[in-house]
Amino acid sequence: MAVKINNQYGQIDINNDVIATVVGGAATEIFGIVGMASKNQIRDNLNEILKRDNYAKGVVVRQADEGVAIDVYIIASYGTKISEVCHNVQERVKYNLQSMLGVKADSVNVIVQGVRVIED
Repeated sequence: MAVKINNQYGQIDINNDVIATVVGGAATEIFGIVGMASKNQIRDNLNEILKRDNYAKGVVVRQADEGVAIDVYIIASYGTKISEVCHNVQERVKYNLQSMLGVKADSVNVIVQGVRVIED
């Protein structure tokens, strides 16, 4: 499924994998995020942090009336204020989707799949 944008020149289709890559890149830039997690850790047999090419397994994109609804599955860093980290993820994801793709995110739901200690 893809997000469709109509303008005076025609139609633009943006694949959900592209949106997932933008969302995953935006989320992993935030301080306090260790990485992205798989939404189905048991089924995907992935208990580790997702790499850039697998961000689609940690992001769910749903079409809404005037925009999209995004679910982001993350692994947070131990010792950070998780609520503030999640709020920062929401703001960054909304901004990056609007500025890079022209897609308005109606909602960004952040699901913390785990907490890890970052070793320096």
